[in-house]
Amino acid sequence: MFKTKEMFDLSHTAASEFLAGFEYPYEALPHIKQYIKDLICTLSEDEFYSPADGVWISKKAKVAPTACIVGPTVIYAGAEIRHCAYIRGSVIVGKDCVVGNSTELKNCILFDKTAVPHFNYIGDSILGYCSHLGAGAVSSNVKSDKTNVVIKDGDERIETGLRKFGAMVGDFVEVGCNSVLNPGTVIGRNSTVYPGSRVRGVIPENSIYKSGNNVVIKKIN
Repeated sequence: MFKTKEMFDLSHTAASEFLAGFEYPYEALPHIKQYIKDLICTLSEDEFYSPADGVWISKKAKVAPTACIVGPTVIYAGAEIRHCAYIRGSVIVGKDCVVGNSTELKNCILFDKTAVPHFNYIGDSILGYCSHLGAGAVSSNVKSDKTNVVIKDGDERIETGLRKFGAMVGDFVEVGCNSVLNPGTVIGRNSTVYPGSRVRGVIPENSIYKSGNNVVIKKIN
């Protein structure tokens, strides 16, 4: 249930062809930087401007003067990068996204209309179309013992081979304020995470995550 095309509508990202080449979305993480470098070569100076080396921003995006943006990074039309946001590089910010006050991004893809608007950290992660992280919600991308991240799906353990891997967040996911998505978290489409949660492993699509032992399926009318 957490294959790339099951989690994401790839029509809502500039990285559609890139991501389509990976059966599981986390497999794309080591290749994001090079992909963005190649992508930059295709961008039009009529639509984008480059205020710093490797940083390309749509002329229709809004960027606060206090934001710090490092390349390679591409920011698309309608995106809003707010006061003191820190984009550390290897980042795609999709159309109409919000990157908020003191939010930090690193090696990640934000699909169109994704919102990380208040004090968020998103590292080595992919956030799907119309996903939203509440204030203070973060993706933790490195285990405390620095070993490779393993995805845990019930009794199944999936070895990713990655030391840095935050979260795969499907389309239309809502993550409550002050939640922590532990390394290797996968949240299926249309799911909701309660505020203050500590999430790990695989959360099925159309679910409500209340606690580690309390995950219920949404009632779909």
